[in-house]
Amino acid sequence: MSGTAGATGPAVVLVGPPGSGKSTVGALLAERLGTTVRDTDTDIQRAAGKPIPEIFVEDGEPRFRELEAAAVRAALTEHDGVVSLGGGAILSPATRELLAGLPVVFLDVALAEAVRRVGLDTPRPLLAVNPRQRWRVLMEERRPLYTEVARAVVQTAERTPDEVAQAVLDALELETA
Repeated sequence: MSGTAGATGPAVVLVGPPGSGKSTVGALLAERLGTTVRDTDTDIQRAAGKPIPEIFVEDGEPRFRELEAAAVRAALTEHDGVVSLGGGAILSPATRELLAGLPVVFLDVALAEAVRRVGLDTPRPLLAVNPRQRWRVLMEERRPLYTEVARAVVQTAERTPDEVAQAVLDALELETA
């Protein structure tokens, strides 16, 4: 399996909130599956020529969501490896429709674990004011959507990235390269 466009779509699509481990686990999965990983947040930053926090501040959330929708659509149709979606990508009905039938895994993480992993003082536009409370609210809003699009839910608490990657492979019944 390569990291180029494939007829069947991505091998794995990871969704979840900040701190769930999508980037780290995505890289491990790609290595184990003998493919590449594509992170839509990286694609958005490349397309905009600036970091995501700057897009929010300078261009606004609607512009960010436009860039996100385009990045997600491109990744899901062009990449046959592992795809990691930004935490809010599932808010778009069009994205949820694109995810239907794909091997999507929701990496579920508790607030305490997310704080430990990434801290909530890093620049995250939607978490700027009272980050812990805002993270809770976002998760309450997004959890049903993450669950809706997921073929499997993998709990990440008290697991190493390697253990989470293995749990994803097991949940999707994928064999390593």
